[in-house]
Amino acid sequence: MNFRMNKYLIFFSILTALLSAGSCSEKEPQSSSAEWVFTSTGGKLKYKETEKGDRIMDFSHAGYMGGGVAIPDVPVKISISPTGDDDTELIRNALEEVSGLPVVNGFRGAVLLAPGEYNISSGINIGTDGVVLRGSGSGLKEGPKSTLKMSGRPFNAVSLRSGGGQRTGEGEASGTPVLRTRISDEYVPSGSSSFNVESAEGFQTGDLVLIRKPVTEEWIEFMQMHDLVRDGKAQTWIRAGSFLVAERRIAEIRGNKISLEVPLSDSYDMKFTGQQGTVIELTEGSRRLSQCGIENLHIVSPEQPIPHSEPHFTSLRINGEDCWARDILIEETMNSIGVTGKRITVTDVTVVRKALHQGSSRPAEFAPNGTQVLIDRCRVVAENVWFLATGSGVSGPVVILNCEFTGDQRGESHQRWSTGLLYDNVHAERGGLDFRNRGSMGSGHGWSMGWGVAWNCVAKDYVMQNPPGAHNWMIGCIGESRLMPRPFGQEPLLPEATKDSHGKHVIPASLYLAQLKERLGEDALKNIGY
Repeated sequence: MNFRMNKYLIFFSILTALLSAGSCSEKEPQSSSAEWVFTSTGGKLKYKETEKGDRIMDFSHAGYMGGGVAIPDVPVKISISPTGDDDTELIRNALEEVSGLPVVNGFRGAVLLAPGEYNISSGINIGTDGVVLRGSGSGLKEGPKSTLKMSGRPFNAVSLRSGGGQRTGEGEASGTPVLRTRISDEYVPSGSSSFNVESAEGFQTGDLVLIRKPVTEEWIEFMQMHDLVRDGKAQTWIRAGSFLVAERRIAEIRGNKISLEVPLSDSYDMKFTGQQGTVIELTEGSRRLSQCGIENLHIVSPEQPIPHSEPHFTSLRINGEDCWARDILIEETMNSIGVTGKRITVTDVTVVRKALHQGSSRPAEFAPNGTQVLIDRCRVVAENVWFLATGSGVSGPVVILNCEFTGDQRGESHQRWSTGLLYDNVHAERGGLDFRNRGSMGSGHGWSMGWGVAWNCVAKDYVMQNPPGAHNWMIGCIGESRLMPRPFGQEPLLPEATKDSHGKHVIPASLYLAQLKERLGEDALKNIGY
C-alpha cells in the first residue's frame, strides 16, 4: 500500500477515535437536548410523539445477537498458508473440513489464513453454521496481513449464506396450515412495540411472525405515487396487491394484545389496508446461516473503471442471522458489501476505490438490506458512488454509526419505501445524506424512506423530506438542508424533513448508544467497543 493511502488510513483511525469518544470541535458545539428524544431529570430517555402517537423508534436492537453483544473470538481449527498458485480450492477445502466438525459452544471453529497473498479465481462461500474465515490482519493497522487477491472473470470474494432462505408464506404453497390473525387497531404508530389483534388464539410467546402490510391503490394514491411517468411511460412505485413485510418475534401476549421484542419501524393505518387488513402470520422460521463471520482480511480486485451495469468484482455478501464482518480493508471492488438477513454487524470495514466509476447510475458500496443491521465505524473512500443505499421494502432498525464517507457523492435510501434507518454521527463533508422522494428515477423509485433519522451528522448538504402521513427527522445535523421538488419536476417543493437543532449538535451524542445503554446497561457499550 502506498504512502498516500497510509495517510488516509491514519486519518480515519484518528477521526474514528474522536467520534467514538463523542467529541466535537469548537465549531460544532452541543446544545442541551433534542426536542424529539431527550434525557429526563431522572436520566431516562423521553420521546416526543406525533398527534397519532408516532415516535422515533428504539434502534438499539440492531447488530449481532440483537445489539450489545460482543462478537466472539472463535477458536482456530485449521491454519493454512498461501501456495503462490491459485489458492481458491485450498481455502474452500479448509472451510469444508471445519464445516464437518461438531458444534461446541455454538461454533465449529475458524479457518486462519497465515500472512501473505492468496490468489483466488472464484468466490469463497461459508454455508454451514458456526464457521469463521479469519485472516492475520487487514492492513488497517500495523502488523501482518492476509490478502485475498481476485483475478479472472468478475465474482464476489466471500459469501456467508446457506442454500436455503427465509420461509415466507411457504405454508400456503405446501399445504401446511398457517396461523393468521389481523390487527384490530385503527392505527398502530411507528415506533410501537404492541398492538391488538382480532384473536391471539394459538399464538405463543417466542413465536416468529410476519407482519404483512398490504399495498393498496388507496395508499399509493395517498402517497402521491400513482402518477409516476418517465419518457411518456407510466412507472410503478410498488405494485398494488403486494405486501410490505416485517419480521418480528412475540415477547408477550395478554388477551388479544401482542407485544414484540423489537419495535415496528412503520405505521399501520386501517384506512389504507383494505378489507384484508394488516395480517399477522406465524412463520416456521428461517434457514438462514447463523453464527458465522469473516474478519481480519484484505480483499483486492483489479481496478474497474467501468459502469456497474457491466460484470464486476464485488467483495462481501452476507445473508444470515447473527453473523458479522469486521476489520476488513477492501480495494477496488464495486457494489462491495451487501447485507440481507437479520441481526448482522459490519464493523471497521473500509472500502477504497481509485478507479473512477463510469456512468450516471452509481454502485452502492454498502447495501444494508436486512433488519437489525449495524454498520459501525466503516469508511468509503471513492468518487461517483453511493456510499450507502437501501433497496425496497427494508424494515428497520438499520443503523449507520460513526461512519466516514470521503468523496463527493451521497448516502441514501434508494427506493420503494424502506423504513427505520438511522444515520448516527455520520460524516460526509464533501457529499450528502438523503431521505427523499426519488420520483420516476430508476423505474419509479418514489418515496424511498419513512421514519428515518439523521442524528448529529455532518455533511455538505442533505435532501431530507417528509412523506405524506410520515416523518423523517434531521436532529443535531450540520450542513445545508436543500429543498427540492420531485425529480423531473420544477414544483412544488416537497416538505422538508422534521428538523430539530439544525446546525448545532445535540445530546445524547449518539442516539443508538444512548438507547443501547438504557436497554441493556453500560456493559453493552463495552461489549461493542464503546
